[in-house]
Amino acid sequence: MQTPTPSTPARSEADSLTSRTNPPTTISPALTLRRPRPEDARAFAALLGHPEVQPWLLQLPFTSEEFWRERFAKTPDVQSGELQLLALDGDRLVGSASLHATPQARRRHVMALGMSVHPDAQGRGVGSAMMAALLRQADDWLGVLRVELTVFADNHRAIGLYERSGFETEGRLRAYALRAGRYEDVLTMARFHPRPPAMERPAG
Repeated sequence: MQTPTPSTPARSEADSLTSRTNPPTTISPALTLRRPRPEDARAFAALLGHPEVQPWLLQLPFTSEEFWRERFAKTPDVQSGELQLLALDGDRLVGSASLHATPQARRRHVMALGMSVHPDAQGRGVGSAMMAALLRQADDWLGVLRVELTVFADNHRAIGLYERSGFETEGRLRAYALRAGRYEDVLTMARFHPRPPAMERPAG
């Protein structure tokens, strides 16, 4: 899930804190980012369950279509700042990315990021487009100081995208998760707001 960040930032629903009823915005002639809808549940479950995607996630195999249908049917609390975007190539779901708030009151300046891209769509800018949209949301509308994530230490393609997006490795967690019968390490990575918001002070 990498590829160069587009020279012109892609527009998406992340450009405004609005509901899923807003029309989607096209990134390129075929690629669109938008919030999920209940009718996306089957394709989303298939994406998470893909044999080349699921091992890199923390979800268990055989993800439930009904679970995602119910979740996508709920009206999102846009004021929470949490955001999930789907990437569609025409009508085909090729990726998903999300920002989630941390539950602790003293970590309200932090959000966690997750992402997955269909293997057939990797290397085509899908991950970069989703990343750019989420980071614009975090920087320009939420004032998030720190965006953090974990990634399997051998997921070099994803790590490359994260590094190009400004994330730095902060540590390595040993035997963090069981994957196909083996305990695997993950890296913890974080990216800080490049221009933290400042209040304009009156002259004088």
